[in-house]
Amino acid sequence: MSEAADQARGPANGAAYFGEETRALREALGLSQERFAERLHYRQAQVSKVENGTVLASDAFAEAMDRVAGTPGVYARLRAKLSKQGHPEWFMPYITLEEAASGITDYSCTFLMGLLQTQEYAAAVIRAAFPRETDDQITARVELRMRRQEVMERDEPPLLWAVIHEAVLRAHVGGQAVMIGQLEHLAERMASPHVTVQVLPYSAGAAPSHLPFTLLSLNDVPRAVYTESAAHGGQMDDTSSVVTKAVGMFDRLRMAALSEDASLTLIRQITEDHAT
Repeated sequence: MSEAADQARGPANGAAYFGEETRALREALGLSQERFAERLHYRQAQVSKVENGTVLASDAFAEAMDRVAGTPGVYARLRAKLSKQGHPEWFMPYITLEEAASGITDYSCTFLMGLLQTQEYAAAVIRAAFPRETDDQITARVELRMRRQEVMERDEPPLLWAVIHEAVLRAHVGGQAVMIGQLEHLAERMASPHVTVQVLPYSAGAAPSHLPFTLLSLNDVPRAVYTESAAHGGQMDDTSSVVTKAVGMFDRLRMAALSEDASLTLIRQITEDHAT
Protein backbone atom coordinates (compact mmCIF):
# COMPACT_ATOMS: atom_id res chain seq x y z
CA MET A 1 0.00 0.00 0.00
CA SER A 2 1.55 3.27 -1.07
CA GLU A 3 -0.36 5.46 1.40
CA ALA A 4 0.76 8.48 -0.58
CA ALA A 5 -2.56 10.24 -0.03
CA ASP A 6 -4.14 8.87 3.13
CA GLN A 7 -4.99 12.22 4.73
CA ALA A 8 -7.30 15.12 4.08
CA ARG A 9 -6.25 18.75 4.19
CA GLY A 10 -5.54 20.48 7.50
CA PRO A 11 -5.86 17.68 10.09
CA ALA A 12 -6.07 18.86 13.67
CA ASN A 13 -3.61 17.64 16.28
CA GLY A 14 -5.92 15.26 18.08
CA ALA A 15 -3.21 14.00 20.44
CA ALA A 16 -2.52 17.52 21.72
CA TYR A 17 -6.24 18.25 22.13
CA PHE A 18 -6.87 15.06 24.07
CA GLY A 19 -3.77 15.79 26.15
CA GLU A 20 -5.23 19.14 27.17
CA GLU A 21 -8.49 17.45 28.16
CA THR A 22 -6.57 14.86 30.18
CA ARG A 23 -4.67 17.53 32.07
CA ALA A 24 -7.87 19.49 32.66
CA LEU A 25 -9.55 16.43 34.16
CA ARG A 26 -6.59 15.69 36.43
CA GLU A 27 -6.46 19.27 37.68
CA ALA A 28 -10.24 19.33 38.21
CA LEU A 29 -9.86 16.23 40.39
CA GLY A 30 -7.05 17.93 42.30
CA LEU A 31 -4.61 15.11 41.62
CA SER A 32 -0.89 15.12 40.96
CA GLN A 33 0.22 13.34 37.82
CA GLU A 34 1.54 10.49 39.96
CA ARG A 35 -1.74 10.07 41.88
CA PHE A 36 -3.75 10.37 38.67
CA ALA A 37 -1.65 7.61 37.11
CA GLU A 38 -2.34 5.38 40.10
CA ARG A 39 -6.08 5.97 39.80
CA LEU A 40 -5.93 5.12 36.09
CA HIS A 41 -3.73 2.06 36.73
CA TYR A 42 -1.11 3.43 34.33
CA ARG A 43 2.50 4.49 34.72
CA GLN A 44 3.17 8.18 35.27
CA ALA A 45 5.38 8.23 32.17
CA GLN A 46 2.41 7.20 30.02
CA VAL A 47 0.18 9.87 31.58
CA SER A 48 2.90 12.44 30.87
CA LYS A 49 3.07 11.39 27.20
CA VAL A 50 -0.69 11.72 26.82
CA GLU A 51 -0.86 15.10 28.56
CA ASN A 52 2.01 16.46 26.46
CA GLY A 53 0.34 15.31 23.25
CA THR A 54 3.28 13.06 22.41
CA VAL A 55 0.88 10.17 21.79
CA LEU A 56 -2.86 9.88 21.45
CA ALA A 57 -4.32 7.95 24.38
CA SER A 58 -5.28 4.35 23.72
CA ASP A 59 -8.88 3.13 23.91
CA ALA A 60 -8.12 1.52 27.29
CA PHE A 61 -6.59 4.75 28.61
CA ALA A 62 -9.68 6.75 27.61
CA GLU A 63 -11.93 4.14 29.23
CA ALA A 64 -9.87 4.40 32.42
CA MET A 65 -10.42 8.16 32.37
CA ASP A 66 -14.17 7.61 32.11
CA ARG A 67 -13.99 5.25 35.09
CA VAL A 68 -12.08 7.73 37.23
CA ALA A 69 -14.19 10.72 36.16
CA GLY A 70 -17.52 8.89 36.34
CA THR A 71 -18.33 9.87 32.76
CA PRO A 72 -19.43 6.68 30.97
CA GLY A 73 -18.13 6.76 27.43
CA VAL A 74 -17.40 10.49 27.21
CA TYR A 75 -13.60 10.29 26.91
CA ALA A 76 -13.76 7.03 24.96
CA ARG A 77 -15.99 8.67 22.34
CA LEU A 78 -13.78 11.77 22.23
CA ARG A 79 -10.70 9.64 21.72
CA ALA A 80 -12.39 7.63 18.95
CA LYS A 81 -13.44 10.82 17.17
CA LEU A 82 -9.99 12.41 17.42
CA SER A 83 -8.22 9.27 16.22
CA LYS A 84 -10.03 9.58 12.90
CA GLN A 85 -9.89 13.35 12.53
CA GLY A 86 -8.06 14.52 9.43
CA HIS A 87 -8.54 11.35 7.38
CA PRO A 88 -10.62 11.52 4.17
CA GLU A 89 -13.94 9.70 4.15
CA TRP A 90 -12.73 6.99 1.77
CA PHE A 91 -9.88 6.07 4.14
CA MET A 92 -12.08 5.72 7.25
CA PRO A 93 -13.05 2.05 6.74
CA TYR A 94 -9.35 1.17 6.64
CA ILE A 95 -8.54 3.20 9.78
CA THR A 96 -11.38 1.53 11.69
CA LEU A 97 -10.20 -1.97 10.73
CA GLU A 98 -6.53 -1.18 11.29
CA GLU A 99 -7.21 -0.11 14.88
CA ALA A 100 -9.11 -3.34 15.63
CA ALA A 101 -7.00 -5.76 13.57
CA SER A 102 -5.36 -8.82 15.05
CA GLY A 103 -3.21 -9.16 11.95
CA ILE A 104 -1.99 -6.83 9.20
CA THR A 105 -0.26 -8.30 6.16
CA ASP A 106 1.12 -5.94 3.56
CA TYR A 107 2.85 -6.13 0.21
CA SER A 108 4.85 -2.99 -0.59
CA CYS A 109 6.21 -2.46 -4.10
CA THR A 110 6.19 1.35 -4.29
CA PHE A 111 6.80 2.79 -0.80
CA LEU A 112 7.06 1.26 2.65
CA MET A 113 3.71 1.04 4.42
CA GLY A 114 2.86 3.79 6.89
CA LEU A 115 3.26 1.63 10.01
CA LEU A 116 6.94 1.14 9.17
CA GLN A 117 7.83 4.65 8.03
CA THR A 118 10.04 7.16 9.82
CA GLN A 119 8.87 10.77 10.01
CA GLU A 120 11.49 11.86 7.47
CA TYR A 121 10.59 9.13 4.99
CA ALA A 122 6.87 9.85 5.41
CA ALA A 123 7.51 13.56 4.82
CA ALA A 124 9.34 12.79 1.57
CA VAL A 125 6.57 10.47 0.35
CA ILE A 126 3.82 12.93 1.23
CA ARG A 127 5.72 15.89 -0.24
CA ALA A 128 6.00 13.99 -3.53
CA ALA A 129 2.24 13.46 -3.56
CA PHE A 130 1.40 17.03 -2.52
CA PRO A 131 4.16 19.24 -3.99
CA ARG A 132 2.19 22.50 -3.69
CA GLU A 133 1.30 22.27 -0.01
CA THR A 134 2.97 24.34 2.68
CA ASP A 135 5.46 22.92 5.15
CA ASP A 136 2.83 23.17 7.91
CA GLN A 137 0.36 21.15 5.87
CA ILE A 138 2.95 18.47 5.18
CA THR A 139 3.90 18.38 8.86
CA ALA A 140 0.25 17.89 9.84
CA ARG A 141 -0.08 15.01 7.39
CA VAL A 142 3.08 13.39 8.76
CA GLU A 143 1.86 13.71 12.35
CA LEU A 144 -1.41 12.04 11.40
CA ARG A 145 0.42 9.15 9.77
CA MET A 146 2.78 8.74 12.72
CA ARG A 147 -0.20 8.66 15.06
CA ARG A 148 -1.43 5.51 13.33
CA GLN A 149 1.71 3.71 14.45
CA GLU A 150 0.37 3.74 18.00
CA VAL A 151 -1.58 0.60 17.09
CA MET A 152 1.76 -1.23 17.34
CA GLU A 153 2.32 0.11 20.87
CA ARG A 154 -0.74 -1.59 22.35
CA ASP A 155 -0.31 -4.24 25.03
CA GLU A 156 -1.47 -6.77 22.43
CA PRO A 157 -0.58 -5.27 19.04
CA PRO A 158 -1.53 -6.92 15.77
CA LEU A 159 0.92 -9.23 14.04
CA LEU A 160 2.39 -7.12 11.25
CA TRP A 161 3.75 -9.16 8.35
CA ALA A 162 5.22 -7.20 5.46
CA VAL A 163 6.71 -8.38 2.19
CA ILE A 164 8.75 -5.57 0.65
CA HIS A 165 10.08 -5.53 -2.88
CA GLU A 166 13.82 -4.83 -3.08
CA ALA A 167 13.12 -1.85 -5.34
CA VAL A 168 11.39 -0.08 -2.43
CA LEU A 169 14.53 -0.35 -0.33
CA ARG A 170 16.84 0.88 -3.08
CA ALA A 171 14.74 3.90 -4.10
CA HIS A 172 16.26 7.24 -3.02
CA VAL A 173 13.25 8.60 -1.14
CA GLY A 174 14.20 11.84 0.59
CA GLY A 175 17.91 11.41 -0.08
CA GLN A 176 20.77 9.41 1.36
CA ALA A 177 20.35 10.29 5.05
CA VAL A 178 16.61 9.67 4.99
CA MET A 179 17.01 6.24 3.40
CA ILE A 180 19.77 5.20 5.79
CA GLY A 181 17.63 6.24 8.75
CA GLN A 182 14.60 4.47 7.31
CA LEU A 183 16.39 1.19 6.70
CA GLU A 184 17.99 1.28 10.15
CA HIS A 185 14.53 1.85 11.63
CA LEU A 186 13.16 -1.06 9.60
CA ALA A 187 15.90 -3.35 10.92
CA GLU A 188 15.09 -2.26 14.47
CA ARG A 189 11.38 -2.97 13.99
CA MET A 190 12.22 -6.48 12.80
CA ALA A 191 13.53 -7.26 16.29
CA SER A 192 9.96 -7.09 17.61
CA PRO A 193 8.11 -10.40 17.96
CA HIS A 194 5.07 -8.63 16.54
CA VAL A 195 6.75 -7.66 13.26
CA THR A 196 7.83 -9.96 10.44
CA VAL A 197 9.54 -8.53 7.35
CA GLN A 198 10.57 -10.38 4.22
CA VAL A 199 12.25 -8.87 1.19
CA LEU A 200 11.25 -9.92 -2.32
CA PRO A 201 14.58 -9.67 -4.14
CA TYR A 202 15.16 -8.76 -7.76
CA SER A 203 16.42 -12.31 -8.25
CA ALA A 204 12.90 -13.64 -7.58
CA GLY A 205 11.86 -12.44 -11.03
CA ALA A 206 8.29 -11.40 -11.78
CA ALA A 207 6.35 -10.72 -8.59
CA PRO A 208 3.03 -12.54 -7.96
CA SER A 209 1.43 -9.08 -7.68
CA HIS A 210 2.37 -5.89 -9.52
CA LEU A 211 0.28 -3.74 -7.16
CA PRO A 212 0.56 -3.10 -3.40
CA PHE A 213 -2.22 -4.32 -1.11
CA THR A 214 -2.97 -4.82 2.58
CA LEU A 215 -4.89 -7.69 4.11
CA LEU A 216 -6.55 -7.08 7.50
CA SER A 217 -7.55 -9.84 9.92
CA LEU A 218 -9.94 -9.71 12.87
CA ASN A 219 -9.67 -12.42 15.52
CA ASP A 220 -7.03 -14.02 13.31
CA VAL A 221 -9.47 -14.43 10.41
CA PRO A 222 -8.76 -12.49 7.15
CA ARG A 223 -11.64 -10.06 6.73
CA ALA A 224 -10.84 -7.36 4.18
CA VAL A 225 -8.38 -6.21 1.52
CA TYR A 226 -7.29 -2.61 1.03
CA THR A 227 -5.96 -1.37 -2.31
CA GLU A 228 -5.24 2.05 -3.81
CA SER A 229 -5.41 3.60 -7.24
CA ALA A 230 -4.50 7.04 -8.54
CA ALA A 231 -8.00 7.57 -9.92
CA HIS A 232 -10.16 6.32 -7.04
CA GLY A 233 -8.06 6.64 -3.89
CA GLY A 234 -8.33 3.73 -1.48
CA GLN A 235 -10.85 0.93 -1.50
CA MET A 236 -11.82 -1.73 1.04
CA ASP A 237 -13.27 -5.02 -0.17
CA ASP A 238 -14.56 -7.69 2.22
CA THR A 239 -15.99 -9.96 -0.46
CA SER A 240 -15.02 -13.51 0.48
CA SER A 241 -13.71 -14.35 -3.00
CA VAL A 242 -11.51 -11.21 -3.06
CA VAL A 243 -10.17 -11.89 0.44
CA THR A 244 -9.44 -15.52 -0.44
CA LYS A 245 -7.59 -14.41 -3.59
CA ALA A 246 -5.52 -11.92 -1.56
CA VAL A 247 -4.60 -14.60 0.99
CA GLY A 248 -3.37 -16.85 -1.80
CA MET A 249 -1.47 -13.97 -3.39
CA PHE A 250 0.28 -13.14 -0.13
CA ASP A 251 1.17 -16.80 0.42
CA ARG A 252 2.91 -16.83 -2.97
CA LEU A 253 4.73 -13.60 -2.10
CA ARG A 254 5.96 -15.10 1.17
CA MET A 255 7.23 -18.20 -0.61
CA ALA A 256 9.06 -16.13 -3.23
CA ALA A 257 10.58 -13.76 -0.68
CA LEU A 258 13.75 -14.25 1.34
CA SER A 259 13.67 -15.64 4.87
CA GLU A 260 13.65 -13.19 7.78
CA ASP A 261 17.36 -13.65 8.43
CA ALA A 262 18.29 -13.34 4.77
CA SER A 263 16.00 -10.31 4.47
CA LEU A 264 17.73 -8.59 7.39
CA THR A 265 21.12 -9.30 5.83
CA LEU A 266 20.00 -7.76 2.53
CA ILE A 267 18.50 -4.73 4.29
CA ARG A 268 21.81 -4.10 6.04
CA GLN A 269 23.68 -4.51 2.76
CA ILE A 270 21.38 -2.03 1.01
CA THR A 271 21.84 0.37 3.93
CA GLU A 272 25.60 0.23 3.32
CA ASP A 273 25.00 0.77 -0.39
CA HIS A 274 23.05 3.95 0.37
CA ALA A 275 25.86 5.13 2.63
CA THR A 276 28.48 4.72 -0.10
